[in-house]
Amino acid sequence: MLTAGDFKNGVTFEMDGKVYQVIEFQHVKPGKGAAFVRTKYRDVVTGAIREASFNPTAKFENAVIERRDLEYLYNDGELYYFMDPETYEQIPLNSDKLGDNFKFVKENTVCRISSFKGNVFSVEPPTFVELAVTETEPGVRGDTATNVTKPATLETGAVIKVPIFINEGDVLRIDTRTGEYLERA
Repeated sequence: MLTAGDFKNGVTFEMDGKVYQVIEFQHVKPGKGAAFVRTKYRDVVTGAIREASFNPTAKFENAVIERRDLEYLYNDGELYYFMDPETYEQIPLNSDKLGDNFKFVKENTVCRISSFKGNVFSVEPPTFVELAVTETEPGVRGDTATNVTKPATLETGAVIKVPIFINEGDVLRIDTRTGEYLERA
């Protein structure tokens, strides 16, 4: 059990059947009245942020979120298969568990899987990946105004904006959080 007086940044707790993570907390002791804990917390599954005040003696269940590194194997249309490298157990996941940044993940990439009580709620790809350009227009000589970009299709099928000097076959380093080109690898 966990009380609101024990809250610290990053602590996860269960309330009303949902899992929350403390983002900010502040112990408030007003001149009149009882002390309370002003808390800003995030729903771990949906990402919604809420604020509330709790009595410091309010009790909550401690929520343990399990994070494991699993290797992405393949997909068969609806299901995406991940493998635990220690036990070789394969775990199928629906596409709704994957984020928008999963479009930068190719086969045999290790991803971090977060789950609560056996239910997977998020798949985090590596922060930086290296992918080859499969299709892009050739750069036009003389088109050298600052920050000129063009669309490029990567080997995973994702389309990003790249500088004009990038050609087909180049391997690029991509930030999966923003989907931006960083540099040639």
